[in-house]
Parts: sequence; C-alpha cells; structure tokens
Amino acid sequence: MHAFRRALLVFTLCLVTQPGGADPIITKTYSYFTIGGRTGAELERELSRRGPQLSETGMRHPGATRITLGGSVQYEDTGRRCRVKNAVVKLETRLTLPRWKNRKRADVKTALVWDTLSSDIKRHEERHAEIARQWARTLERELEALRPQSDCDRMKVKVDAKTQSIITKHAADQDRFDRVEAASFERRMSRMLKFRAEKLNSGG
Repeated sequence: MHAFRRALLVFTLCLVTQPGGADPIITKTYSYFTIGGRTGAELERELSRRGPQLSETGMRHPGATRITLGGSVQYEDTGRRCRVKNAVVKLETRLTLPRWKNRKRADVKTALVWDTLSSDIKRHEERHAEIARQWARTLERELEALRPQSDCDRMKVKVDAKTQSIITKHAADQDRFDRVEAASFERRMSRMLKFRAEKLNSGG
C-alpha cells in the first residue's frame, strides 16, 4: 500500500457578536461513501476513485473531516472599559468514512486488510475531530481571558486577532498530525496487520 493520504480539512470561521450561552457547543456527525473491490489493491483503487474530493486540488482521500468553527461573543461596556463578558465557541465536525459493500463475501486475507485499513482511517479522522475540539476550547478560554480595552471597537479588534491566531495554530496542528501519520503509515499498517493475523490464527 502507498503512504496514507492526507485528510480533507475545511475550516469555516463565523464569529458573530451576540449574547452567548453558558457552554461550548460541540457536535460530531458521520457520513459514508461506498466502495467495491475484491483485493487489497482494488480496495485502494476504489478509495482513490470514490473518496471525498478536495476541490482545490481535485485529489480524493480515504476519509475526510470537515470542520466548521464559529460561535458568539458578548461584550460588557461600562462606559470606561469594554471586556469580553462571555464567549461561546461552536464547533461542528463532520467525518466522512468508507464502507465496503463486499465485506461479507471477501476472503479472509482481503477482509483482514480491510478491517485494518478502515479501522486506521476512522482512528485518523477521529483524531482530527479531537484536535479541533481541543482548539475550540482553547479559543473560548483565551477570548474570555483577553484584557479589557478602552472601548468595544478596540475590544473587537483584539477578539478578531486572537481568533485568527488560534485558527492558524489549529491548522498548523492538523497539518503536523497529517505529516506524522503519513510518515508512519506503512510501519503502522504492517504492525497492525501482523497483530490482527496472529490474533485470527490463535482464534482470538
């Protein structure tokens, strides 16, 4: 198998100014695409043909995590100072994962490859969602910790700057994770395939 393809990440930011709620709003949903194939090589070709497509490059991926980050900021103006009274970050993650329609009719070897590969794809995308959750919490915490400003226009500038800084760091963290995963893909798959084969042979 070839190196793990990078996941599809889409960041959409919409931070509006309005009264916020009490807690972060974090949701995660799943969607699936179906592939065919009867061998390991055919499975890989199917993932390349039918996986989620990155519009900027036209490349397809074995899985995808779409991240939408937004929320609300509430300001308090005392007439002399303006501060962030409340910030609520809303994070939506949508994971797109493969389903193999020939799983029940597959031979043992191909089923083993699929089970190992699909498990790794799901783990990879779940980790992208977890990274997003960590940064969403960081964004909310750091917005509320901003120092008050002399007026709310200046406070809003600080909020915008902090938001963009966190978004940039978040994207870099996601990219770093993908690079590490790609570098270790072959080794990781070989190790997992060996483990699963040994477990299967022992009747576990």
